[in-house]
Amino acid sequence: MPELFQVVTVAQALGRLLPHLQPLGRAERVPLLAALGRVSAAELRAPVDLPAFPRSTMDGFAVRAADTYGAGEALPAYLQLCGEVPMGRAAGLAVQPNQAARVHTGGMLPPGADAVVMVENTQLLDAGTLEVLRPVAVGENVIPIGEDVRAGELLFARGHRLRPQDLGGLAGLGIDEVAVAAQPRLAILATGDEVVPPSARPQPGQVRDINSYTVAALAAQAGAQPLLAGIAPDDAAQLHAVAQQALADADALVISAGSSVSTRDMTVQVIAALGQPGVLVHGVSIHPGKPTILALVGAKPVFGLPGNPVSTMIAFDLFVAPALLRLLGDESAGRGASVQARLARNVASRPGREDFVPVRLAARDGALWADPVFGKSNLIYTMAHADGLLRVPLDLAGLYAGEQVSVRVF
Repeated sequence: MPELFQVVTVAQALGRLLPHLQPLGRAERVPLLAALGRVSAAELRAPVDLPAFPRSTMDGFAVRAADTYGAGEALPAYLQLCGEVPMGRAAGLAVQPNQAARVHTGGMLPPGADAVVMVENTQLLDAGTLEVLRPVAVGENVIPIGEDVRAGELLFARGHRLRPQDLGGLAGLGIDEVAVAAQPRLAILATGDEVVPPSARPQPGQVRDINSYTVAALAAQAGAQPLLAGIAPDDAAQLHAVAQQALADADALVISAGSSVSTRDMTVQVIAALGQPGVLVHGVSIHPGKPTILALVGAKPVFGLPGNPVSTMIAFDLFVAPALLRLLGDESAGRGASVQARLARNVASRPGREDFVPVRLAARDGALWADPVFGKSNLIYTMAHADGLLRVPLDLAGLYAGEQVSVRVF
């Protein structure tokens, strides 16, 4: 077992854990609406062309483009109306030379036509004669067959997290069920004689369990299935028994450790006793969150997160989330959303560690500003009042007000 608090960088810590993790490989088929935010378990290819027929992008008249060449307001092109294409039906007519058919936006382009003249560029001379006041080119105001996607084309690779626009695209192709990666099961175990459930009325010296519910929500957001394993007392034998059972029922385990040094020591010992290869990291050069533990039991990752809520959230974001995404086979792992902003106040740091500072984002004077939310790491509302995290790199002693910074948005 590595020496306690022989700290490593974030990159080094991830390098010790992530190479050992592989996608779980379990899949399930879910209805399309249930696939939002899920990760595709296989390649998705287009079964048909989209659109399946040429469509007009405008209200107007379907024509042969050559019949409009040279047309203008001074010398219109005169075409004979041959009918109208009703919406939602196949075109029951064909456009012959010097003819035009009325079409609507999204309607089918009739055979023989190769362009659409916008209604604004036409004028009815009488019930059967159309004046065209502007020429059109072949394909103008028309979506051809397969312009959106061709049959057999790759839509989404395996490991793609499905978004609202993706579901719309699949619906347009008639795909109403999707094979997605099964959600990794993350067991969450709180520890501490002082910790009680949220429903309990705390006695003097007791606190309600914040971390289990924070971690559960973060896990669900990452695409995992959280399993609350309860609250274990500060007793090594009982903690080991509960942790062992929780890990047996799950694909990964988070233990939210107490804040005291003795409790942290017990947590790392219990994790080390769960199985081989055991503890990979105990101590990361970050603030807050230095006492973070990363371990592996067989193929299952185990995490010991600090007891303070802010530290827990930061450590989860840095280590647990990437591990869960790796188990999911999510190819977008590590690509969190970030925005550029100007720093509203100086932020002090210490060279040799990465500092993570909660910030509130606000638009002022035409620019986006990041205002640090300073507070102790055991105060959950430090994070609740923030919009994202600012990272101070290892080699800097701080950042100055007015600097352009990158903020990882929650």
